[in-house]
Amino acid sequence: MNDFGSNYGRTIEPTVLEENRHQAQCPFCSMQCKKEVVEQITTKGIKYKTVGVDNPTTHGRLCVKGHSAYQHVIHEDRITAPMKKVNGRFKSIEWDEALDIIEQRTKDIQQTSGKNALSVYGGGSLTNEESYLLGKFARVGLQTKYIDYNGRFCMSSAASAATKTFGVDRGFTNGIEEIPNAKCIILAGTNIAECQPTIMPYFEQAKQNGAFIIVIDPRVTETAKMADLHLQLKPGEDWSLTTALLKVIFDKNLQNKEFLQNRTEGAEELEAYVRQYSVDELAKRADVPQGDIEQAATIFAEAGTGMIFTARGVEQQIDGHQAVRHFINLALICGHIGKPGSGYGAITGQANGQGGREHGQKSDQLPGYRSIEDPKAREHMAAVWNINEEDLPGKGVSAYEMMQKTKNGEIKGMFLVGSNPIASNPNASIVKQGLEALDFLVVVDLFISETAEYADLVLPSTAYIEDEGTLTNMEGRVTWRQGDRPAPGQAKHDWEILSLIAARLGKEKWFSYRSAKDIFEELRFASKGGPADYYGITYERIKQENGVFWPCPSPEEKGRQRLFDESFVHDSGRARCFTPEHGEEIIKERLSEARPLYLTTGRVMSHYLTGVQTGKSAKLNARYFESFVEIHPETAEKYGIKENDLVTLESPQGSIVVRNQWSENIRKDTIFVPFHWAGKQNVNRLIAGRLDPVCQMPGFKLAAVSMKPAEAQKQKI
Repeated sequence: MNDFGSNYGRTIEPTVLEENRHQAQCPFCSMQCKKEVVEQITTKGIKYKTVGVDNPTTHGRLCVKGHSAYQHVIHEDRITAPMKKVNGRFKSIEWDEALDIIEQRTKDIQQTSGKNALSVYGGGSLTNEESYLLGKFARVGLQTKYIDYNGRFCMSSAASAATKTFGVDRGFTNGIEEIPNAKCIILAGTNIAECQPTIMPYFEQAKQNGAFIIVIDPRVTETAKMADLHLQLKPGEDWSLTTALLKVIFDKNLQNKEFLQNRTEGAEELEAYVRQYSVDELAKRADVPQGDIEQAATIFAEAGTGMIFTARGVEQQIDGHQAVRHFINLALICGHIGKPGSGYGAITGQANGQGGREHGQKSDQLPGYRSIEDPKAREHMAAVWNINEEDLPGKGVSAYEMMQKTKNGEIKGMFLVGSNPIASNPNASIVKQGLEALDFLVVVDLFISETAEYADLVLPSTAYIEDEGTLTNMEGRVTWRQGDRPAPGQAKHDWEILSLIAARLGKEKWFSYRSAKDIFEELRFASKGGPADYYGITYERIKQENGVFWPCPSPEEKGRQRLFDESFVHDSGRARCFTPEHGEEIIKERLSEARPLYLTTGRVMSHYLTGVQTGKSAKLNARYFESFVEIHPETAEKYGIKENDLVTLESPQGSIVVRNQWSENIRKDTIFVPFHWAGKQNVNRLIAGRLDPVCQMPGFKLAAVSMKPAEAQKQKI
């Protein structure tokens, strides 16, 4: 026998000394897949693995991001103590010193410039409890009207469209399990196969059940490859395309007259509006074959059941509100709403994109999806918070407009929690100037993000497997995240940080919480009677029932999985068909000799938002370690661009340098760049600051740009 003995040629597994299992939910998209992170301390170091956990929405499925999410939690760059900027560099300090600084600087700004000189900027991945508390912190702790969040750039047009049409905004009007029952499905501006892959089995099942799937997108995405019909429209022409679809349905007399008569208002005005257009004219504007439009409209109208789903491709436009309302018009005139297998859904992007917009992070909103300008809503919240109604601030401005106010000096201080606006906002140079102009910036985060680099203080927050709380997934199901892993170092939960700051500012009696559950109990009463009524939901029910749908007005009631089966939320009980007023069409950017290409933006499967978290994962970075621009080969050759070379893209707002990828899956007049990178690769540098006049959504999905080979192919990007 040789010296290696019987183990020669074998892999000797390390001995497991200790094993910890942490129950959690994925921190990324709005599917909120449940999972277990297994942490093993072995004789050769610490090992991790992630396994999916069964749940009603994704049944244990995880995508590559969900499997890899633990990697950013344990990354060496994570901050675990308060960081103070001294002479341009950050150094660790104790919490007491950080709170002393916040108290002094905050009071100084309030005394010299007024309470509205302070602002709060939140994120769509915070728990319901922390979203709620952020709104309360702004309005009670700081008494400022200036609060908004990055969800303004995600769901605001879908939210405003649903509210205007139905009287309430919940991401899905039906539970996700009804998708396989739809006989025709329209997926507009969404690439679920890469952005929300764990939802795909529902659409695959629908297809197996005979559903006809229509995808509307300028690119041949992985989702479009699943479609029976792909309408590859010109970027930004969703309004033209939907008007054409409506026109075909009315021309062929395929509308559901009984539903329109009994359950809607404004249908006659809508019909008169679309009849003034010709399908041929609209098809040319959208650059979609007229025959394909007629086929799509006919199949959708004649289907016994139908669903429409929109996402950022439709919504992140300066006419996003109108475009989404037109898509909802399609569902209404066909009667595809309020019954099994028929409805509308907005494919939410951020982890708590739904819950995050319900409880007070938006500038015009109070908890329970109440309007801050509604006297009754103000009285209700004043009573819940035990303050005088006149002390409750009024309506502020949207996230981007808040950044403009930092630049002009009206806002002098900002508390920023869980967001990276220098990378996620349009017209990034304006945001940079605004952050530089602030007298005082406090950032709460896991890492020193691109935005945190401009902070005076960075406060260490807990990660998703450490932070207990509730989140509301894309279908409106309120779920519980256990978050039982101990916090590293001096890191604290967002709600703890806000409570500590409020106490230092003399507001301790309004922020004396001991747990996330305490906050949720207050949220229940705050939302009671509002459109997003959580009063009947408790932690115990969520755990026992594996999630509860809202609205749930009482503990005795079951949450409503399907909405609008009997009535809509408007006083009339009817849905409102949308007809643009004369001259209301919004003119977008057009191509010119100087800027001859359409730019559209989006995601890739392995990254999330601005990449602050996914960029810390070796597994995910290995897939995409840098940004890119997708170009049709014929377009590349026309501009003298060799495959894989660096190119410069320019708009009036700025320029970026990215590597190109050739693809026949994109229109020849269009290029695509993902938005997960900052710096010289930040595509939002090219996006103008124009906003949708209704919901203040920037036009991320359309810009006219120029393209040329980069001057120095070896330059560092």
